[in-house]
Amino acid sequence: MSKRRVVQWSTGGVGKIALRAVLQRPELELVGAWTQSEEKVGRDAGALAGGAAVGIAATNDADALLALEPDCVIYAASGESRPGECADDFVEMLSRGINVVTTSIPGLVHPSGYDPDVVGRLDRACRDGGASLYASGIEPGFAADHLVLTLATLSNRIDTVRTQEIFTYGAYPVAFTMFEVFGFGKPLEHACLMELPGVQASAWGPPVRMVAAHLGAADVEIRETYEKEVTPRTLHVAAGTIEAGTVGAVRFETIGVIDGREAIVIEHVNRMAEDLAPHWPTAARDGTYRIVLEGDPSLRCDLTLGSPETFSEHGMIATTMRIVNAVPAVCAADPGIVTATDLPLTLPTEPFRRVT
Repeated sequence: MSKRRVVQWSTGGVGKIALRAVLQRPELELVGAWTQSEEKVGRDAGALAGGAAVGIAATNDADALLALEPDCVIYAASGESRPGECADDFVEMLSRGINVVTTSIPGLVHPSGYDPDVVGRLDRACRDGGASLYASGIEPGFAADHLVLTLATLSNRIDTVRTQEIFTYGAYPVAFTMFEVFGFGKPLEHACLMELPGVQASAWGPPVRMVAAHLGAADVEIRETYEKEVTPRTLHVAAGTIEAGTVGAVRFETIGVIDGREAIVIEHVNRMAEDLAPHWPTAARDGTYRIVLEGDPSLRCDLTLGSPETFSEHGMIATTMRIVNAVPAVCAADPGIVTATDLPLTLPTEPFRRVT
């Protein structure tokens, strides 16, 4: 088996998981690791992944890494506050003939539903370099789009489909995402990034449009809702402290309207403690993705991750594996931006092997 040479781009939450997976995979060879952190520069990539040294030092020298001419970059750098910079990085890599798999711009799970200017730049870079770009994750990237389409193979008629993420985010450590993007710990009157018009549509509009397009609905209007509830007590969570009287739970919907009805809905119900906003949807246990499809037949599918204690960690693993497992298929794909529906099943290689 010819190994695919990969560079891991970032060594944060997703990056560390990706590093561990790459080092265990017989079909992948780690040749470099990029880090933004000055403290990690020079440290061994294996040690950063929580394992033994592998003789590859992390670096912040992007040009040196790209000069290695890897087959693929596994790009997991933060994209929420810097999508433009991520896109610039992608253009540079793709134009050099380097394939890219990423979790950083979720809207690219369905490029025809994302910013056409950005997509045009990326597509040109793919064509110029003869490379491919693939974006995924667990949501967007699987639960509300790829899994929904798989379940639709059971359907004769679909009236509506709703995907719910029912997660407590107390164990999620990224402060910027929790406080600035979602607005946890802020006063009710504070407008967080997720409340700005078009922000939800940028991230979750594409998976809504992906489902619609593959089910034959070309004309879709995207609507957004955002609700907040305060916590009555101070919470100490992985991202920091959430004071009593500030936002402790959020609920939002990205809605695809077809023929005047709300036909495709991606709903997030996210709390910083399980007992907050009890009037909002709940699940038998935390860490659940629920798909409710009304039609002929009607069905409900609950996907749970890990255990009540580990679902956040296992969700991160699932997010990461959506791109790591796709590396061989993306490298083999024709040049362009590819999606989950373009690729064969991105199955893990030798998943039953014993890892030492």
